[in-house]
Amino acid sequence: MTDNPPISGTTRLYVVLGDPVTQVQSPALMNPLFARLGIDAVLVPVHAEPAQLRRIVDGLRHIGNLDGIFVTVPHKTAVVDLADRHSPTVEITGSANALRREADGHWYAENFDGLGFVTGLISAGHDPAGAHVALAGAGGAGSAIAAALLAAGAERLAVCDPDTAKREALRARLDRHWPGRTVTSAAPLLDGARLAVNATPLGLRPDDPLPFRPELLPPGSVVADIIMKPRETRLLREAAELGHVVHHGIHMLDGQLGSYRAFFGLDR
Repeated sequence: MTDNPPISGTTRLYVVLGDPVTQVQSPALMNPLFARLGIDAVLVPVHAEPAQLRRIVDGLRHIGNLDGIFVTVPHKTAVVDLADRHSPTVEITGSANALRREADGHWYAENFDGLGFVTGLISAGHDPAGAHVALAGAGGAGSAIAAALLAAGAERLAVCDPDTAKREALRARLDRHWPGRTVTSAAPLLDGARLAVNATPLGLRPDDPLPFRPELLPPGSVVADIIMKPRETRLLREAAELGHVVHHGIHMLDGQLGSYRAFFGLDR
């Protein structure tokens, strides 16, 4: 038995785009939310390979009862160019994780990854204000998290990414708003970091290498991973074994629920 209302001809549609999509957790959170609020809507995963992303987003534009798109790896940067308009947050981060259909049919892009991540951190008792933070990944999610950490008062942010152009472009955007607080490198800079964050896909697969070595962090640091499935990534397991405090990926999505409700008008 389920409390979810049946899908019918009046049901509004939302999709989450990713490659892969087997790990996505947003349907498990959003569909019960729709049911609790009495909203006749459903969120379904759509496997979108990068080469097909433009065609898929354009096709979704023509579905009359589709109200929004959620975006996950690896499309958060690419989807910005497929939106018609975007928020100042998207301008700073260069990435988006949600698109809303406007009244005129255009897509409006927003990014809640960073806000959701920081909200989840603070709720768990890990306020980043004044902290030295190491962040692995300058992609879509990493860019959003970087901006949110600085906005929340992180004193120093060390971003590592092997892609020189990507990490330097991110630093340039961050420096326009928070000058001199970000350093970048190809390899992780963990010295003095009391909070270390994995914002890369490393950990989705059991044989993935670690994004950084938790044994190089100061004792008792907070190690966060944005990967939601598996819940216990290799990084978090090894960090916990070393006595570090671990912060799971699902907290980021939990922290976004209120923002999604407002963005998609679900409280009306």
